[in-house]
Amino acid sequence: MINDFNTYVDLSPIAIINLDINGNVIQGNPAFHNLTNQTLQDNLPIPFLNLIVEDKKPEADSILKKAFLGSIPAEAQIFSLMLPGNNEIIVSAYFSLVDDNKILMMHLINVTEQKNLETRFAHSQKMQAVGQLAGGVAHDFNNLLTAMIGFCDLLLMRHPAGDQSFADIMQVKQNANRAANLVRQLLAFSRRQTLQPKILDLTDVLADLANLIRRLIGENIELKMTHGRDIGHVRADQGQLEQVIINLAVNARDAMTGGGTLTIRTSKYSINRNHPLPKDLMAPAEEDTNIADGDYVLVEVIDTGCGIPKTILQKIFEPFFSTKEVGSGTGLGLSTVFGIIKQTGGYIYVASKENEGTNFSLFFPSVQQHEVTAAAVAETAATEKSENVDLTGKGTILLVEDETPVRIFAGRALRNKGYTVLEADCAETAIELMQQHGGEVEVIVTDVIMPGMTGPTMIDQIIPQYPNVKVIFISGYAEDVFVNNYGSERSFNFLAKPFTLKQLASKIKEVTG
Repeated sequence: MINDFNTYVDLSPIAIINLDINGNVIQGNPAFHNLTNQTLQDNLPIPFLNLIVEDKKPEADSILKKAFLGSIPAEAQIFSLMLPGNNEIIVSAYFSLVDDNKILMMHLINVTEQKNLETRFAHSQKMQAVGQLAGGVAHDFNNLLTAMIGFCDLLLMRHPAGDQSFADIMQVKQNANRAANLVRQLLAFSRRQTLQPKILDLTDVLADLANLIRRLIGENIELKMTHGRDIGHVRADQGQLEQVIINLAVNARDAMTGGGTLTIRTSKYSINRNHPLPKDLMAPAEEDTNIADGDYVLVEVIDTGCGIPKTILQKIFEPFFSTKEVGSGTGLGLSTVFGIIKQTGGYIYVASKENEGTNFSLFFPSVQQHEVTAAAVAETAATEKSENVDLTGKGTILLVEDETPVRIFAGRALRNKGYTVLEADCAETAIELMQQHGGEVEVIVTDVIMPGMTGPTMIDQIIPQYPNVKVIFISGYAEDVFVNNYGSERSFNFLAKPFTLKQLASKIKEVTG
């Protein structure tokens, strides 16, 4: 059998080797030499375990010993091989005992890409599950924060500046707003936060952030900001974009405990067939590495810190993954960054070398010049209009909200502005009120998710009978999440929680004209 080995298997596309009783590779076909990317024929025999990744050798040794004893496993066995140049591949192995059980024949199939796909799929499912959990928690907190901020606004109407209670109320409101920012982090991670995108000049945004970043990174780290010329504009939520840069700057600071240089660089970058993405940039584990062709504004955040080991580089965007000591970090920083970048329509990549530093590259789609001009004109007009709006009004509003504190606050706020308010704690009660007062109701303000019938389902039943009634949906989830479920073909008005008294009154005024 050994003498006839080359005759039968040299042309096989599958790697085939023979091992002697000591576990040495004594023969291998050309496919095996190609698989391992080395010329072994002149060096044979060699121990098969020499090809195995160091920490997997005990497991591989146990499998080989069982195979030689005749305990051939029915299913394929997985081995991790370390090839020249520190290239690791994963192979699926099938065994056969031949030549009076003196020779173990192994068929090896490269399944590296398959295993990577399985890992990425499992990671994607985990991210989706954790994202749903985070989004649900954030939704519930937004209901609580809406009530807290709203009642603070009501108290401030009775205790204006100068009142001895004013400072205490403002402390409560400010801390509630801080909590709202934490909730936005959860929603950003789950990609369900409400963004307020507008056209931005990144050079101006980063220039405004420079002083804050300098205070954050400390005196032992030098900050260099380099801006390209005519890089263009991007469409993004400024607050969320600033959070991305701050998160990356803080991570860079923590990676440079002995000091160093933090460089933030902007430039114009075009992706096309002749000008692809730099090869050293790695995408997050769940991200498709194919970036769409087009013009981008590139923001690079580069540090000279300790770098990120290759073994964990693809894990850094996972929620709650952190290399910091327990209590020093939540592990949400980079997952939040990833969520914001993706919801903005951009891409994020990372390149890192141990003891040299890390480069995070953010690609934002560039906005056309005519859009920039139109947005500037619209923003000026909107600012002038908002400064002259009277938030008081008349008319009947149906308020549908299952959270009692939110409903009480919103009802009092609207009554203070002059409106007549009918309150319902569920969709079924709201339908009954419409049957009694439908002709009087001008606006329905309804929560989206409620026990029993949802807000959109309720509206679908009401609108055929009262087609002229205006509708405002309120929700702790983002507007785009609502659109995905409700559909974009129907017109609607939306107000995200938590909202202030002024935001609620402004929305009513906007809808009623």
